[in-house]
Amino acid sequence: MKFIVHPDYQSQKEAIYLKIQKFNVEGQLFGNGKRNVIKLYPLGDIIINIKSFKIPHIFNKVAYRYFRKSKAERSYNFALKLIEKGIGTPHPIAYAEETALFGLLNKSYYVSEHLITELTFRELVDIPNYPDAENILRQFTRFCFALHEKGIEFLDHSPGNTLIKKLENGQYAFFLVDLNRMKFHDGPMTFEDRINNMRRLTHVEGMLLTMSDEYSKLYNRSYDEIKNALIESVNSFHTGLQRKRRIKKYFKFGK
Repeated sequence: MKFIVHPDYQSQKEAIYLKIQKFNVEGQLFGNGKRNVIKLYPLGDIIINIKSFKIPHIFNKVAYRYFRKSKAERSYNFALKLIEKGIGTPHPIAYAEETALFGLLNKSYYVSEHLITELTFRELVDIPNYPDAENILRQFTRFCFALHEKGIEFLDHSPGNTLIKKLENGQYAFFLVDLNRMKFHDGPMTFEDRINNMRRLTHVEGMLLTMSDEYSKLYNRSYDEIKNALIESVNSFHTGLQRKRRIKKYFKFGK
């Protein structure tokens, strides 16, 4: 098994490796585990989060063997890069890869510190009149702007993938999770890329208007231009999503 540990955790390498080996029989399940399974474990004074990725199908097994890094390795490397750029994410600890016949990837694991926060962005979307919602949303929009200015395109920028921690004096900190799909640009992102990067976050009109207002204060585009582009991008995304669901349902029904 390939096993890489962050220098800060070298002294606990054996303990971390043992937890990965016993993943199937030990650990506190976290989340629903529909696609990937996450478990929590104590490690000294902290709790660690071990994510076991779904076993890839044969085509991806070949791809991970010859053409691209595993989801676990990408998550680890991207976390390091985010921290280097001053973007919040749970501290990366390790990753591991288990191979099968011909060196093809079987299981992979990403280990990070488990971060306890008050909410994710999803609560702002799903719960009407969430306490201090507008303040949180405006700070989150500034967080998105910082990502875009640093050329960080979070390809899984969806409601459940930003953890939000309440600080003092009405301030909040934001942490990205589920990191295996990211793109790093050489400089600030284009206007189109910025807009499209936010289209999966919410379809709630009031939230889109607030985000457009806050973003326009930071960027060299008018409120109306950002609002119109964002709403158009969101509508296009959801239309495509509904089309895919209908096609999937049709073929499932025809079996």
